[in-house]
Amino acid sequence: MSLTVSKLGLAAAQFGLDGMNASPRSRSPEIEARDILSIAARARLSVLDVSGVYGRSESVLGDLIPRPVSCRVTLAAARADRGPDFVEAEARASLRRLGLERADTIVVQSPSELFGAHGPAMWDRLHRLREQGLFRNIGISAHATDDPVGVARRFKPDIIQAPASLLDQRLLADGSLQRIAGMGVEVQLRSIFLNGLLFLPPDRVPAQLKGASGRLSRVRRMIAEGRSDPLQAALGFALSRPEASAVIVGVTSAAELSAVVAAASSPPPDLDWDEMAIDDPVALDPRRWVA
Repeated sequence: MSLTVSKLGLAAAQFGLDGMNASPRSRSPEIEARDILSIAARARLSVLDVSGVYGRSESVLGDLIPRPVSCRVTLAAARADRGPDFVEAEARASLRRLGLERADTIVVQSPSELFGAHGPAMWDRLHRLREQGLFRNIGISAHATDDPVGVARRFKPDIIQAPASLLDQRLLADGSLQRIAGMGVEVQLRSIFLNGLLFLPPDRVPAQLKGASGRLSRVRRMIAEGRSDPLQAALGFALSRPEASAVIVGVTSAAELSAVVAAASSPPPDLDWDEMAIDDPVALDPRRWVA
């Protein structure tokens, strides 16, 4: 398997295990997740990010993960406002449900957690868990508007997860991710498909994003003229970034992951990446989209 494919990581939050519901004609979430994990293991994907998967879903996932676990497993820390004891209890419970003695990383889901009343105690507790060997790394997941460089300088995490994509190049263009990597902090890219925006046909673009529709159409046209497709272009861009050690992707089916692995295995397309960035603030922040 190519080095670019091994740079891929997999987000489990989209497996559909939380709902545990499947229509009569579809495959069950458990069967789909099992096949996804099998493909990931064969492709030697580097990271399995299970943040966003909780409770019974973690137990199901723990039963499905191929053993021995060859990838780096990332968990999400519980909310700081419940206090450090709760954060630790939930971290240990997640490990038990997943059938793991330890995991590679525990990630704080937002820098805002660390700036609240319980933030310092939470951060200290996560360091203690790392010292006890439950986790090798402590990470922080940040948005572009969170000043990830400032977050990295203040808290000195082992890992920063940050959004970057063919369409959203803000943290790359301003050198933020390069500076973070230069501090010795590992950078993992997420949201590389920007909630699938690049794949949406023009008539399905959310109403609030109509202002960006012309730019999106131009990007699609450039990709087509470059004899590529949106999936290959998005992956080629993200996997070629030297700042990032891993690129986390989310899929909902084994077929989707197979397509991702195939596209990542292909040579990156020869495209003008800089010309494909968009600057629409609403389009770049899925939290502001209307379903």
